Amino acid sequence: MKQTAEARDPRHRDSLRRMAEEVRALLFDFDGLLIDTEVPAFRAWSEVYSQYGQELTLADWADSLGTIGGFDPVTHLEELLGAPLEDRDVVVDRRLQRKLALVAEEKLRPGVESYLERALQLNITVAIVSSDHDEWITSNLTRLGRADGWTCITCANGDKHRAKPLPILYEETLENLGLRADEAVAFEDSPNGIAAAKGAGLFCVAVPNDLTRALDLSAADLYLDSFEANPLDDVLRAFANRR
Repeated sequence: MKQTAEARDPRHRDSLRRMAEEVRALLFDFDGLLIDTEVPAFRAWSEVYSQYGQELTLADWADSLGTIGGFDPVTHLEELLGAPLEDRDVVVDRRLQRKLALVAEEKLRPGVESYLERALQLNITVAIVSSDHDEWITSNLTRLGRADGWTCITCANGDKHRAKPLPILYEETLENLGLRADEAVAFEDSPNGIAAAKGAGLFCVAVPNDLTRALDLSAADLYLDSFEANPLDDVLRAFANRR
């Protein structure tokens, strides 16, 4: 990573080192944040709706982002049609295969690698906190050659009573890492995720994707247009100046 003249300044390095010591862990959401799986998921269902002459709106879909449940696309489609789907299982499976095909084309979101590399340089722990399943996350990270380096991966694994927007997953992660809430920063892309992070007492950074950019993310402590827009050092400064 190329250093700026400021980064080479000893005074700046000392200041940054002190800020890095305050932040001992970066806690990342997964879907839509590290990899943009949210747009493929929405697109796959939108295509199904179109086949039946219906439209899936973001307003309807938003409640499903970052959590378990919140919105049932099959039931909603049946309500729009005024009749049950005769081939419900076939439709669900076809949509899943389409989603998987779209996700397989996705890479780490731009700027994520730089954040992970900078965290390693500063000796800051990185972890993943997700409402999804362990297998989903590890398989995608393995596909992208990024399965190693995470201190822990905490998932809801189908348990809606642990999923975001509840703070439980974050609280479990902090306990596993032996950290207080004021020693970590959470990165989220959805209102449900932000609510979970704030509920656990964490400093939360919103980094929206193309789908969640239109949602209200104002509950976050810091908003970044993308990981590329601001380096990790900027986040550390914002954390240090939060009071």
